[in-house]
Amino acid sequence: MSVPPYRVALVVIARDEAAHIARLLDSVGPWVDEMLVLDTGSRDATPALAAAHGARVEHFAWCDDFSAARNHALALAGADWHLVLDADEWLLDGGAVLQALRTQRPDFVGTLQLEDRFDDGSPRQARQQLSRVLPGAVRYAGLVHEQPQHQLPQRPLALRVAHDGYLPDRLIHKRGRNARLLQRELQRQPGDAYLWYQLGKDHAVYDEHEAAERAFERATALPHPAAGWWLDLVPRRLFALKQLKRYADGVQFAETQMTACAESPDFFFALGDLLLDFAADQPAQAEVLLPMIEGAWRRCLEIGERPDLPGAVVGRGSHLAAHNLALVLDLLGRAGEAGALRRAHGLSAP
Repeated sequence: MSVPPYRVALVVIARDEAAHIARLLDSVGPWVDEMLVLDTGSRDATPALAAAHGARVEHFAWCDDFSAARNHALALAGADWHLVLDADEWLLDGGAVLQALRTQRPDFVGTLQLEDRFDDGSPRQARQQLSRVLPGAVRYAGLVHEQPQHQLPQRPLALRVAHDGYLPDRLIHKRGRNARLLQRELQRQPGDAYLWYQLGKDHAVYDEHEAAERAFERATALPHPAAGWWLDLVPRRLFALKQLKRYADGVQFAETQMTACAESPDFFFALGDLLLDFAADQPAQAEVLLPMIEGAWRRCLEIGERPDLPGAVVGRGSHLAAHNLALVLDLLGRAGEAGALRRAHGLSAP
């Protein structure tokens, strides 16, 4: 272990990322000692652009194993601290935090806030805390959705990173890749709930709701440790069940998760959405369901925003829940309450 100043390196694996690599490197370059880009077989100008924007470029023969590639890149970088990012990510804020790592002993794993950017007609963000600031000796395991292996304490760092890999053009490029690797990994580890959760997520991204629900159902039926990702799985499964119009199954599942998700606005938001579709499809049930819908979105507002929870979507603990709740109050003939709620959250009248 070297003595301060400790070296800080950005470590990236990339292939055919000419449209994005410069954005990443330019955002991080001023704050680190080195940038290592491991190219895994680009057919475009990714290597040349990476070099032109200050990175050391090395090459790796892709073998359908993300951990193998990441670990090779980490070994090549050989720094005291490694900031692990992907080419479709970029640093929004926290350069001074990266600089400060030069005087901090690498005896913990740092987490950063990743903000997923979507384009579904109404731009939104999902936030999650990810372990991406790693001491030099930490390595990954897993063919896909690989995870750093360590027994070190974790420390949240004031680093904000954006990710736009879920935009439509990016999804087309990646379609099928992760599912294939996950299915291969599940052949070896069919009892791994985390892998089934990740497979469900991958199907859900492409609106393959039947396949997503099958995977989520397998995940929820398997033993799993007290893992943060569970708080992301539950609302995702509720959404899949809503899309499949399996409302009663969704309600039954939600009832089993009330304790585990008691402080998750995303859970209650997804439950409110499912119940609203239930009421719309079965108007005879609306009288019973509307108070439950109101209660779900009120609970979102009581909890407030929880950006620290996995997969948290901005607004589900504030303006998005308030908007939906106000519409329900209008339906219930409580226009005064609806107006007061909209004013409190800076929302315009419908």
